[in-house]
This record gives sequence, structure tokens and C-alpha cells, in this order.
Amino acid sequence: MKLWDKGFSTDQKIDHFTVGNDRELDLLLAKYDVIASKAHAKMLGKIGLLAMEETNALVNELDNIAKDIDEGSFTIEDTFEDMHSKIEYVLTKKLGDTGKKIHTARSRNDQVLVAMHLYLKNELKVIKSETVTLFNLLMDLAEQHKEVLLPGYTHLQIAMPSSFGLWFSAYAESLIDDLYFIEAAYKVADQNPLGSAAGYGSSFAIDRTFTTQEMGFDSLKYNVVAAQISRGKVEKATAFGMGAIASTLSKMAMDICLYMSQNFDFISFPDELTTGSSIMPHKKNPDVFELVRAKCNKLLGLPNQLTLITNNLPSGYHRDFQLVKEVIIPAIQDLKACLEILTFSLKEIKVNPNILEDSKYDYLFSVDTLNELVQNGMPFRDAYKKMGQEINEGTFAPKKDIQHTHEGSLGNLCLEEIREKMRKLI
Repeated sequence: MKLWDKGFSTDQKIDHFTVGNDRELDLLLAKYDVIASKAHAKMLGKIGLLAMEETNALVNELDNIAKDIDEGSFTIEDTFEDMHSKIEYVLTKKLGDTGKKIHTARSRNDQVLVAMHLYLKNELKVIKSETVTLFNLLMDLAEQHKEVLLPGYTHLQIAMPSSFGLWFSAYAESLIDDLYFIEAAYKVADQNPLGSAAGYGSSFAIDRTFTTQEMGFDSLKYNVVAAQISRGKVEKATAFGMGAIASTLSKMAMDICLYMSQNFDFISFPDELTTGSSIMPHKKNPDVFELVRAKCNKLLGLPNQLTLITNNLPSGYHRDFQLVKEVIIPAIQDLKACLEILTFSLKEIKVNPNILEDSKYDYLFSVDTLNELVQNGMPFRDAYKKMGQEINEGTFAPKKDIQHTHEGSLGNLCLEEIREKMRKLI
């Protein structure tokens, strides 16, 4: 069954090519098409295009379909093009002519648009929630290990003292910036496109404000052409937000892989969170974090993929937009999986409390030793030269009782201020 069926069949090869994997993806979107269809049916009843008993019958049957979706028994067989055609078929089979009326004053174009907006709103909430969970864990780890010093690097060369408090809370605060992008994407998604029909509105006197309120949208996408050309844009806004989080997770995963190596030995994890080698019995591989790194790096290409699919299309609907679904939906599942596995794994992290006892890290303290000379009255440039000379001659004696007190330094992490920043965001 196809919503555009005019009584003649399409070649099977064309059918297979144009449908693609829509049926599989639509199983994730079907619940949102039902939500939109219920709002649409109620609106049709409100403006008199459906009798009250017809509206009630449609809503009741849509509730039954929603139950099937929740229980996992809803399917989209090969005889149906997508979720829209399957849902309308079920309504017609159960309700006869009443089921045929559900498509009045709408198009498959605004059906898929509103379903995607509802889906993205929900998924962005989930991503935000899981990001906040990871944030809270990182902040707890920062508090727990704030006294444990860690080498800081520039150019992968030993640079200055850092700490696990700084390291954990750095990634936590970065997630706040990432959520600003998620919030922006949510605002784009939180606009109701239903009622734009094929992209040019309808001659029926529909009530779009009603459906906006019924579905819980904050606002209406007023201009019907703007609503239609938002397809691709709302997904791209989501992709930028996801890319921001992915960038943070990827960088942290890289740090973890580095710090787990025997050459660094800064952190470790229980055996059950690592993998082994088929021939080297000593190996404890950070496969989980390598895959987080790779999956997140892949996600960074998402905005570009969506741009290449949708860029330079003229206004109005084009079938190109169908490919947006198969890009954004699996990517969302990947990001949620990365957030979940990082939270799961980092709960078990073990930090090495004695890293800086190794003399190779003595040069970490050259800047602090230099600064003490400056505080005692020596000009900075002279102190710099003196320190360089002592290092070259092998006479450098590090000052290890360091005092960093300014906001955001290892002696003043401002953890509560960072938590407050997140509280304001959520």
C-alpha cells in the first residue's frame, strides 16, 4: 500500500530503490507518527471535518497502534511503503471509511516532518540527560581525586603540573558547552511543522495552533514553505549538537587510551572492562575507549554528510530528504551508546596516586620554581634564563610544594561554580 497509489503498480526495482531501509527506520518513528495523527484527528473533529464519534474512533484505534508499537508487535511488511501507509491501512481496516479520512488536510511530507521533529525532541532530551549523568560522574571523580597530581603536556612534551581534579572537571565543564549546542538544536526542533501539507498549506480551514498545543510544541513553524524547507535543517542542527559532545568524548577517550598504556601508567581499569590479545597474554587493551574515539570521530562528519545531501536544493520537497533519516537516526543511537558506555566504564577507573614520584617528571616544576624567583624580586626574563641554564647543566632542583590559588587552577578547581553553571543550563 502506498499513500500516493493511483491504481497502477510501480516496477519492483524502482520500488526497492526508492523505499530503501525506510521500513526499518520507521519502526523507531512510528510512535511519533501516531502522536501526530491523534492530534490531527482531534483537530479535524474540532473544525467539523470529522464527526465526534469518528474522531473518538480514530483516537482509540491510534492508541491501540501505539500500544502495539510499545510492545514491539507493530510491523511494517514489504507490502507497505512506510509507517504512514501501514498506520492508515490499519485504521481503514478497523474503521472503514472513517480510517480513510485521517489523511484529510495533510501530506506525507508534513507527516514525516512532524514525526521527525517529535523524535528529535525526545532524543535530544535523552542525550541531554545522559550527558548530565556523565557530567555528574566526572565532577564526583574530580572531587574524589583532586589532590592527585598528574603531568600536564604541551606538544606531548612534559609541561606543567596538572591533577586528576583538573582533568576530570575539564571534560565535565566542556560538556556544558556541548549542551548549549544541544539546547539550540532543541529550540529548532520544538516548532510544529504539521499543517504545511506538501509545503504550500491547505484550502481546509485547519487549526495549526491547536495541533501545536496538543503535541506539546513550544511554537509553530508559521510559514508553510519555511516548514517544508526545515527538513534537513533540524537534523543538521541536531548533528552539530551531537558533534560537539562527540568531540569532547573522543578527546577524553584518546587521553584514556594514552594514560592506560604501560609507558604512562596513569590509570587502569578492571580486567572485565578491557580485552586481551590472541597471542600476547599480558595485554589489557582499551577497546571500549578506542571504539568510543572512532564512533565519535565518525559522528563529527555528520553535519557535513547532511549538508552534502541537502545543500543547494531549491525550495519545496525533494526525495533527497529521505536519505536524511538513514544518516541521523543511527548516529543518535551511536552517541547514546558512547555516553552510556563511558559512564559505565568510568565508574571503575583507578588512578595512580604516585605518578610524579618518578624523577623524569621533575621538569614539570620548572615554571613554579621560576615563579618563586620572580616573587622574590628577580625579573622574569633573568629568572627564565637562570632556570634554563640550571636545566642544561643538570643542577635544577625543583620546587614541588606548589601553590596554585587562582580560579580554575589545580589548587582552586571551582567545582561548585562549574556545578552551578550546569544547574543553570538544566
